Amino acid sequence: MTQPTIAPYKQLRRPLDDRIVAGVCSGLGRYLGVDPVLIRVGFGVLVALTWGAGVLAYPIAWFLMPEEPAPAAPAAPPWRDPADPTWGQPPAA
Repeated sequence: MTQPTIAPYKQLRRPLDDRIVAGVCSGLGRYLGVDPVLIRVGFGVLVALTWGAGVLAYPIAWFLMPEEPAPAAPAAPPWRDPADPTWGQPPAA
């Protein structure tokens, strides 16, 4: 059984599971080790302080941050060999 490879460094990616719009704030939160809600609140404060100019940062980050890869499909159980010509056939009675 192969183990998933673990990157030797942190990667800034948009997660697939913890999103509100595109996962930018969640990805930043995971990368920085902070609750994503704090990043979202900070982003809201940034937008308010810049009179809305900070809204341009979100689509730019959305475009630049890669998405997490989808989880791999589980492998076939070892007792079912797809190379077997009877694979997928109902058992003989």
